[in-house]
Amino acid sequence: MIETPLIRIDRHDSGVVEVVLDRPEAMNAVSTQMATALTAAGAALADDTSVRAVVLTSSHDKAFCVGADLKERNGLTDEQLRAQRPGNRLAYRALLDLPVPTIAAVDGYAMGGGCELALACDLIVAGPRALFALPEVSVGVIPGGGGTQLMTRRIGWSRAADLIFTARRIGGEEALRLGLVDRFVDDAKGESLALASTIAEHSPVGVRNAKAAMRGGIEVGLDEGLDIEDARWHDTAFSPDRAEGVRAFAEKRRPVWPGLG
Repeated sequence: MIETPLIRIDRHDSGVVEVVLDRPEAMNAVSTQMATALTAAGAALADDTSVRAVVLTSSHDKAFCVGADLKERNGLTDEQLRAQRPGNRLAYRALLDLPVPTIAAVDGYAMGGGCELALACDLIVAGPRALFALPEVSVGVIPGGGGTQLMTRRIGWSRAADLIFTARRIGGEEALRLGLVDRFVDDAKGESLALASTIAEHSPVGVRNAKAAMRGGIEVGLDEGLDIEDARWHDTAFSPDRAEGVRAFAEKRRPVWPGLG
């Protein structure tokens, strides 16, 4: 287990890593210090080739993350707020830019920046206590951790406009209907870790390149996207993982992936 202030990193079997938001006394409100810790954790995981999937969880039993630390914000001058902004952006990008699949396990409040942390993940699994909102316009700001962009890309313009303009809260069932979450289950953390374990069974090279192709191609035209896919196909097809996958299939056994070394 690796610990950084306010963020805990727990390692599970087969390259599954759990990133635990660990500021329970503040319901995981994102302070300047917590943003710095999240950035550092993301950088460490991005450089670790043994990581195959990441699950984002919370140490608080009722809150995933309630968003920005408004108590801290209330004491900042305009100049201090401007100085804080780049670090906060890096914290959310630390999750968004991870090269392996990421899953948010949400079973409590995911407000504002907490919702945006979930949106920065590839998949969101919600439990029965999950509650999502982007309430920033109700306190005189706008979503600033990627919410205006990631929510719109995930659920479409009009549905995102409904949530962002009204600042309303939605539970896990409605979030599933809207496409904000991918699974609504009784045990969000257990389901997320099981899902991560399934992902971790597959070729590390293939999974990383599939994610890179999907992310790289989503905002470009089809022809350019197919070129991105082709480049990532070559990166995978001529790797040791491909040779092991074909050999294991022929020998009717589970692959032992060489991975990234």
